[in-house]
Amino acid sequence: MTPRSWLFVPGSSRRMMDKATTSGADALILDLEDAVAPDAKAEARRTVAAFLDTGPAIPCFVRVNGLGTGLTEADVGAVRGRVAGFVLPKCEGSRDLDRLSAWSGDAPVLAIATETVRGVRALFSEDWSHPCLLGLAWGAEDLAADLGAMANRGADGVYLPPFQMARDAMLFAARAAGVAAVDAVYTDIRDTDGLRAETRAAETLGFTAKMAIHPGQIPVIHAALAPSADRVTWARRVIAALEAAEGGVALLDGAMLDQPHLRLARSILARSGQGGGPG
Repeated sequence: MTPRSWLFVPGSSRRMMDKATTSGADALILDLEDAVAPDAKAEARRTVAAFLDTGPAIPCFVRVNGLGTGLTEADVGAVRGRVAGFVLPKCEGSRDLDRLSAWSGDAPVLAIATETVRGVRALFSEDWSHPCLLGLAWGAEDLAADLGAMANRGADGVYLPPFQMARDAMLFAARAAGVAAVDAVYTDIRDTDGLRAETRAAETLGFTAKMAIHPGQIPVIHAALAPSADRVTWARRVIAALEAAEGGVALLDGAMLDQPHLRLARSILARSGQGGGPG
């Protein structure tokens, strides 16, 4: 199953990596990029490699340094063959995925695609389909810096229009490529209500996963991404109605149903863990 929750863990802290294995997250992102100081990169590679040598039961991905840093190949080489895949920051299209894949031996990749203006533009202009692409994710912090924006959220806590546009472009690109759409981190680890509301809103739009920066966020994310009982009931009724109709269309509570409703209903049941049939 594609991860619902991706927990960032500093690659420089063996203690935090060990602790993260009991977080309940679906996958860990062992971070060699933003969480590691420039003069500590080499030591962090060794720390991550030693942790991976213990064979952690949870899938582990490594966030390498961006391709523009000159550090990516060494990051990949330090852990190649011992990880579930890689997270590529500041990804700007399929050519970047090709470069990473050449070093990684075609390992799965979660690409963070909105951290540069060039990357956002590529989401509109390119087909991001790639044999190694597992999912697309987005983030607003680096994009704000690239834009020269002083904030990415308004006073009400809602993302400002340029960042909403980047998020939406990533969602469309992920769906077009047939890969997971992963929502950005919620940076206020104390605001459980805000995290819950943002995750539910993302799930409503079609996001299937969310990144996290603290273990305490994981249960909230999982609960918020699970389809509600009412939505599951609706999905099962839709599937039953269309299967009974045998003609491609059906009526349910006075509303016409057709194949797009069937695809949505099956997706809801799959995400709820209840399969794709009426049962």
